[in-house]
Amino acid sequence: MTDPHAIQPSALDQLPDRDPEETAEWQASLDAVAREAGPHRAAYLMRRTLERAEAGGIALPKLLETDYVNTIPTSAEPDLPGDPELEARITAWNRWNAAAMVTRGSKYGVGGHIATFASAAWLYETGFNHFFKGKEGDGSGDQLYVQGHASPGIYARAFLDGRLNEQHLDNFRREAGGDGLPSYPHPRRLPWLWEFPTVSMGLGPLSAIYQARFNRYLTNRGIKDVSASHVWAFLGDGEMDEPESTAALALAAREELDNLTFVINCNLQRLDGPVRANFKIVQELEAQFRGAGWNVVKTLWGSAWDELFQLDTTGALVRRLREVPDAQIQTYQTRGAAYIREDFFGKDPALAEMAKLLGDDKILECFHVSRGGHEARKVHAAYRAAVEHRGAPTVILAQTVKGHTLGEGFASKNANHQMKKLSVDEFKAMRDLLDLPIRDGDFVDGVVPYGHPGADSPEVRYLQERRAALGGPAPARRVHPVAPLPAPADRAFTSFDKGSGAQNVATTMAFVRLVKDLVRDKETGRRWVPIVPDEARTFGMESLFPSLGIYSPKGQTYDPVDRDQLMYYKEAENGQILNEGITEAGSMADFIAASTSYATHGEAMIPFYIFYSMFGWQRTADQMWQLGDQLGRGFLVGATAGRTTLTGEGLQHADGHSPVIAATNPAALTYDPAFAYEIAVIVREGLRRMYGEAGPDEDQNVFYYLTVYNEPLPQPAKPQVPGIDEGIVKGLYRFNTAESAGLGVPADAPRIQLLGSGTAIHWALEAQRLLAVEWGVAADVWSATSWSELRRDALEADAALLRGEERVPFVRRALQGAEGPVLAVSDYMRQVPDQIAQWVEQDYSSLGADGFGLSDTREAARRHFGVDAPSIVVAALARLARRGEVRATAVKEAREKYGL
Repeated sequence: MTDPHAIQPSALDQLPDRDPEETAEWQASLDAVAREAGPHRAAYLMRRTLERAEAGGIALPKLLETDYVNTIPTSAEPDLPGDPELEARITAWNRWNAAAMVTRGSKYGVGGHIATFASAAWLYETGFNHFFKGKEGDGSGDQLYVQGHASPGIYARAFLDGRLNEQHLDNFRREAGGDGLPSYPHPRRLPWLWEFPTVSMGLGPLSAIYQARFNRYLTNRGIKDVSASHVWAFLGDGEMDEPESTAALALAAREELDNLTFVINCNLQRLDGPVRANFKIVQELEAQFRGAGWNVVKTLWGSAWDELFQLDTTGALVRRLREVPDAQIQTYQTRGAAYIREDFFGKDPALAEMAKLLGDDKILECFHVSRGGHEARKVHAAYRAAVEHRGAPTVILAQTVKGHTLGEGFASKNANHQMKKLSVDEFKAMRDLLDLPIRDGDFVDGVVPYGHPGADSPEVRYLQERRAALGGPAPARRVHPVAPLPAPADRAFTSFDKGSGAQNVATTMAFVRLVKDLVRDKETGRRWVPIVPDEARTFGMESLFPSLGIYSPKGQTYDPVDRDQLMYYKEAENGQILNEGITEAGSMADFIAASTSYATHGEAMIPFYIFYSMFGWQRTADQMWQLGDQLGRGFLVGATAGRTTLTGEGLQHADGHSPVIAATNPAALTYDPAFAYEIAVIVREGLRRMYGEAGPDEDQNVFYYLTVYNEPLPQPAKPQVPGIDEGIVKGLYRFNTAESAGLGVPADAPRIQLLGSGTAIHWALEAQRLLAVEWGVAADVWSATSWSELRRDALEADAALLRGEERVPFVRRALQGAEGPVLAVSDYMRQVPDQIAQWVEQDYSSLGADGFGLSDTREAARRHFGVDAPSIVVAALARLARRGEVRATAVKEAREKYGL
């Protein structure tokens, strides 16, 4: 068995030792230090030596952990600019009003969180006073990802600034009346204040990384120089457990995103208790970020600890801090000096001697309140180090006390996340602690008052002056007035009108061909942002590689293996394609950054993200909601769509439900086009609505989801039917009739209406032929381009009726006068076409691919799910037989004829 304490071989063992004698001397010196001064001293010297080597650029493995102390020593902290006394008073007012807002709202049962901002107040205030650039200066300002549970503190500051009033604060979490404040950062609910929705844990850090990257993308492509913008993401230490929080750390380091800073509020608590009860979350995060290549700044201890570290001549204090688990640190914050003397200092003789030099007040100050995240000077030093660091992103690990200044009933208590209010006595104690001029008489009928020093007070003037110097209010969302993008030339769209002739073309390929034409448009082509998660060749997009280039901040530092081929793999610093590797989450984060660039940077970009439809909404639907919250615009494309068109890949690739998930999102316009010309009409309409001259009643802040298929089929010419474009956009039009299809059915033949979407319309067309030729039934075929848009229009019509307005749903108008029953079919579960059932006046039924997918041929899969042409015929005959329009035996005969 291998001795775990034995010296293990390393890569250096493979190299010849050019001076064995010198090597032996170094090893002997280390042995001597360990023998004479102890192993702790030897470890200290080794760490300092490794740090010196790293600072000097000597290639050695990096230390993944440092001591549990501040990265920036007190002696190296820069002077705190501005007026610290005024900043402390501003912070006190904000603490008070944040707690008052949530407490006053608690009588309505709407909840709220107090403890998070209480711990993070100085992390925000220091940034607002000295670092966060606003949007009224040059450039785009900074982008702030505010921790969702800290929103009351941000509202409190906006109240002090004059951007909110008492009525707003009283309507916290009560938005129905019109003057309310959303519980968390929600741009759709408060679009002048919030830029980024962050409360869905883990999405904030992921989005912040890709936002910083997209800033570089815009600059490198020459769209807009946003190099002065800095991205700040405020996160909780518990939030870092979400896989999305750390999924892209390596990307940020690899691309040297020094325009990005994470500020992790390490109050050591998550929602139910300690983040790492038996371990140390700060050390874990430090190792994780250092290992990923980030610059790490730890801001753990306040100035009260300086005396203790000066007394620590043996290193015993530092060692003890490294070994005490987080849950015990939390306990120290709630216990008296005697307990701390015994449990913390009493574990080591050297520490016991140190404790004799410390009074109880000093011990309580250190262990109860003195944290690096609670002191403006410490936080300022960390922020200054972050913005001045070059070549890597920075994470600041700031230790705080959850519930700080809220009183003993809150600070560090496991339950404080669920505690929504303070008593009057607790508020009075808080008032005294913060030294606020609020009188006992201001508490009328037990209601805590809001506090404000006055619009012309020194605090408010100072706050506004600091924000003016930094470029205006923050956070703030600004949609700069920009001219609508010109519409691309018609030929890019009308080229699909004539169809594909004898050539079979999949709708995935038709969409890619359309994009190829659109990116060549002189006016808008450069604004397209193609996004693909390492499947470009699957979707036939490799021809875009050499023409557009794949974005890489390093350019192409190698000779590509396929350089001699026409469609070689070309990377470029100004590349247009974002090829993210195998990460749907990263691709969606790209899409969100690009889709909101019109607001963030005043530059409208047109992202399209193409993905396996099964792996889009199913995996990243939370980010689609984030996209809707953030008012994003663009095209999501679910390729290789449907339950039965990619059957060789099996169950996990068989998408039968993405339109169902998409239909739940109010911002998503979901289309399942059958033909190439439909795709062209939908994309042109999307460009007009999102980027062009939208109508007065149209919401531009929507995004489109198109499902496209990998099955090569004939693409018909666009029918010359009046109103066809309106039907395509609204969701339904008649593609043909039995007569226009030349099927020769008699005038008195039984008739049925077949509605199909996507690839299913081809089965409906074959069923139309079989019904006419073999059963004497006339079928009209309709293309249902969007079941969900038909339903949305019908719901709006219902709402209008309740208001006393007469309005007929489009689906009812479109089908008005259509003879016979209606049979709908799609390559998705029946729930998709059934969305419109209640508004169809005719006898309505549907077919779909419900259940799990399977591996087989397309034909076998469609027979299995009962959606192929013969299955449609049998279903159609059954509906007609129930009406007495065909003989009852026809259904049995058809089943036997087709082997069903």
